[in-house]
Amino acid sequence: MEVRRKSRIKTLIEILIVSLKLGCTSFGGPIAHLGYFHQEYVRRRKWMDEESYADLVALSQFLPGPASSQVGIGVGVIHGGVIGGIISFVGFTLPSVLVLIVFAMYLHTFNVNEAGWIHGLKIVAVVVVAHAILGMAKKLTPDMPRQTIALAALIAVLVIPAATIQIIVIILAAVVGFLIYRNQIAADKLQSIKQFPVSRRFGLLCLVAFFLLLFLLPILSRVISSDWFAIISDFYRSGALVFGGGHVVLPLLEQAFVQAGRLNESQFLAGYGVTQAVPGPLFTFAAYIGTIMKGSLGGVIAIVAIFLPAFLLILGVLPFWNTIRGNAKVKGALMGVNAAVVGILLAALYNPIWTTSILDVYDFVLAAILFGMLVFWKMPPWTVVIAGILGGWLML
Repeated sequence: MEVRRKSRIKTLIEILIVSLKLGCTSFGGPIAHLGYFHQEYVRRRKWMDEESYADLVALSQFLPGPASSQVGIGVGVIHGGVIGGIISFVGFTLPSVLVLIVFAMYLHTFNVNEAGWIHGLKIVAVVVVAHAILGMAKKLTPDMPRQTIALAALIAVLVIPAATIQIIVIILAAVVGFLIYRNQIAADKLQSIKQFPVSRRFGLLCLVAFFLLLFLLPILSRVISSDWFAIISDFYRSGALVFGGGHVVLPLLEQAFVQAGRLNESQFLAGYGVTQAVPGPLFTFAAYIGTIMKGSLGGVIAIVAIFLPAFLLILGVLPFWNTIRGNAKVKGALMGVNAAVVGILLAALYNPIWTTSILDVYDFVLAAILFGMLVFWKMPPWTVVIAGILGGWLML
């Protein structure tokens, strides 16, 4: 028993060290993160075989939430149980969370929201989101039906001011995708994820908890007059309803916190720009927002709230994944949802990002240069962020 306990502690320490290293070095966004994970977990340490890793990646793409973080959590759970999953998450997210909390405290203390370098970060946000949309559109809207879904989503989000319009658009897109593609997709050959130490009963409990929190938190936040409760509810909902990658959380967070008047657009876009320069998942942007509103404690609570859906979903769905992934009709619905995500992100690119960042011809020129650095010259995102800061400072 003592030998087993020491072995488990050693395993958990190893998970922490490896995930912390990845959290300090994984630049480049979700797709790049998956490449880093594959190199470290599959090729170097052989914690998983190729087939199991591919299946875990497929599951993370199927679920809403931060795909790379869910893969990291899944690897941690497979190698070290539920505690291993938590430790893997902490190691991967901690470096960027600390940087963003410190940056938010600096902004709040010195009130530099109108500085030229802050405006440069806002222009960086334009470039990064535009680049993300290009890549997603090629993959997620390759045919006319999905392009039409994306266009309809764009129009609906821009012209209908309802607070729930994004959720409604996602639901309708799922229905349309199901109707169009349900008979056009062949089911994948099933693979099994080996040695996953979570039972179906525990998975079902996690799924029940996910949906209970999704529906009860907004109700309780209205009944209980507390800023903290409202913040937890909004971050949880944002983390639970994001399909298509970390960039898609931007419009949900903007709607929940900028349009509600909890922080201004300059603060929002400056933080989003800095998030591009740090390693780790884009969802750590929540730490910045939480800190701006409620200090460092708010940053920690925001991170827990926005990532909790990812935990509950990966633990809840993985025991049932072999059955789900063979259903072609479910895949059709997800194709519609992913197409709508492109339209939602395009709407966010226009408002608030473009309308509050590109104010004159010089802003557009700087954006074009930064876009060329990122897309044509394939320069690392952190160099684009530094160039944006310098460009904004020089133009002031």
